[in-house]
Amino acid sequence: MPPRRIQFGAFELDSAAGELRKHGNKIKLQEQPLQILQQLLEHPGEVVTREELQKRIWPADTFVDFDHGLYSAVQRLRDALGDSAETPRYVETLPRRGYRFIAPVSDGNRDEAEAKMASVEAPASAVRERPAPRRSLRVPMLVATGVILVALVVALAFRDGSLRERLLGKPAVPLIHSIVVLPLQNLSSDPSQEYFADGMTDALITDLAQIGSLKVISRTSTMHYKKSDKTLPEIARELNVDGIVEGTVQRSGDRVRITAQLIHGPSDKHVWASSFERDARDVLSMESEIAGAIANQIQTKLTPEQHAKLASARPINLKAFEAYLQGMHHLDRVGQGFGDEEQKKAAEYFQQAINADPNFVQAYIGLAYAHRGLFLPSNEDSAIMKRAAERAVELDPSSSDARIILGQLKAERWDWPGAEEEFRRGIALNPNNAEAHGEFADYLEKAGQLEEGWKEMQIAQELNPNPATLPSALNLPSALYYRGECDRAIELLLRVVESHPNDAQTRLMLSQCYEEKGMYKEAIEELGRAATLFGYPETGVRLQRAFGDSGYRGALLEFAQEIEHRQATKQMYMPAYLATVYARLGDKDRAFFWLEESYKIRADSGLGSDLYHWLKTDPMLKSIRSDPRYFDLLRRVGLPP
Repeated sequence: MPPRRIQFGAFELDSAAGELRKHGNKIKLQEQPLQILQQLLEHPGEVVTREELQKRIWPADTFVDFDHGLYSAVQRLRDALGDSAETPRYVETLPRRGYRFIAPVSDGNRDEAEAKMASVEAPASAVRERPAPRRSLRVPMLVATGVILVALVVALAFRDGSLRERLLGKPAVPLIHSIVVLPLQNLSSDPSQEYFADGMTDALITDLAQIGSLKVISRTSTMHYKKSDKTLPEIARELNVDGIVEGTVQRSGDRVRITAQLIHGPSDKHVWASSFERDARDVLSMESEIAGAIANQIQTKLTPEQHAKLASARPINLKAFEAYLQGMHHLDRVGQGFGDEEQKKAAEYFQQAINADPNFVQAYIGLAYAHRGLFLPSNEDSAIMKRAAERAVELDPSSSDARIILGQLKAERWDWPGAEEEFRRGIALNPNNAEAHGEFADYLEKAGQLEEGWKEMQIAQELNPNPATLPSALNLPSALYYRGECDRAIELLLRVVESHPNDAQTRLMLSQCYEEKGMYKEAIEELGRAATLFGYPETGVRLQRAFGDSGYRGALLEFAQEIEHRQATKQMYMPAYLATVYARLGDKDRAFFWLEESYKIRADSGLGSDLYHWLKTDPMLKSIRSDPRYFDLLRRVGLPP
């Protein structure tokens, strides 16, 4: 049975009377905050989950009402206790999970009894007179010994963090060299503001990523843990990080309030918490301030350039910012496999943001990404990407993302030195840019530099261990495929299929891996699924029929003729990929015919070609790599033999 009276600090809760007192004086507190306090005091030091509070205090309310009601009730409780979420003395917030009472608690009834017992006088016979001390030469020696012992204790204290905490009363900050920002929780009463909370998460990750000495996990892995029920130590272990940032976002009119706390992930130890509130036009400067505060807490040294970067955020145009966040929302859905329509919506929103604020750098970067084809961008897309990226660099020469886009475009135009320079510059500007490392790895692999490419891919994986969006999710399987490690590639691709069952490119890559393994039935099945997802279901049917009649070669020949027909009727144009199909069939002449067609795209128009994607390292072209025509083509493309 819970105690009737519980004491903590200067406060006492009388649960029977339903009263909170401070120094004996009654504190006015409404019913819901009082019930929350009672629930927390019944489980001191333990996490009381939001669900437990809901069942006990808000059993009949809707989820949205509960969210708002809980936040308000906890705020009223903190006001009564003189407490704060930023530096809690009593009630600690654990975002997405619940609350914990962190102050020492005692049973008021037991303490009273103990006090009464202590006040009873001891029998006189039990009291012995203590003789007065005598001065002697041993006193100075004892004093000296004491000084030495104190010095040793202090020295040990500062070697042992826990002893230092006990002596100074100030916890030692655990070493934090890597960090993840979990999706900030939307506390607004409007669930449609979820995109805004996601945008604030993205902005905080972007600012923290500017700190080169700190490893910051990519946003694509971060969003994997949205509404996850995993514990913080589990998340820290999965992502291999020391620090975890949790927090909430509440938007009310033109005001935005963000509460953030830093946790040492492996130990689930609270390090720091604070609350920030600004006008919505100043949210980016607020995010920079939060990032700076976190850097200060973990004692990370910032370079003058990093200081300047964090301090450079300017007030934003709200209309532009809203459009940008909506664009990012739809762009995320593209990566989750929702198709071309989402990509078009994203591009429209980014253009609206640019129209509202022509100097909004991130909107240009968003526009460029919205015109990036997951398989191959059209010439028009490439031109838009180029203009947007160049404008972003003009506005902000330190933009890592813009440099990476320019690197991609230069690689498509076979400007190998220019592409490498842009990739390396983008990584130098932001070593935490997982996509930069991934794209550079892809470039190096396709240029035949497999070992260096693998090193970059490993860095990308450290920064983005659980890529949940495309095309990032295909980077590692692609690297393994080029290295001939198809078993591992297939394992990863099947995981991607689970989350993106309708992505044609994943199915196509899976088909190629199955073929390398000699699993021809599975290869044709996945090839048919890819054709269906690309919008040609009848092709998938014909492939299955041809495989049944003529085996794998018959199905491949049917597929090659199908692509040629689609190209002749201007439904698609994939000459380099068609060359790989003929190479697999052993028809070198047709393979080189289509390789030359792919070469002409770039030679005639000066725009991108899909040729370099396969020419140097794709296993599908291994049958033609001893032919003199292959070496001549390498020379013209600008790749070393």
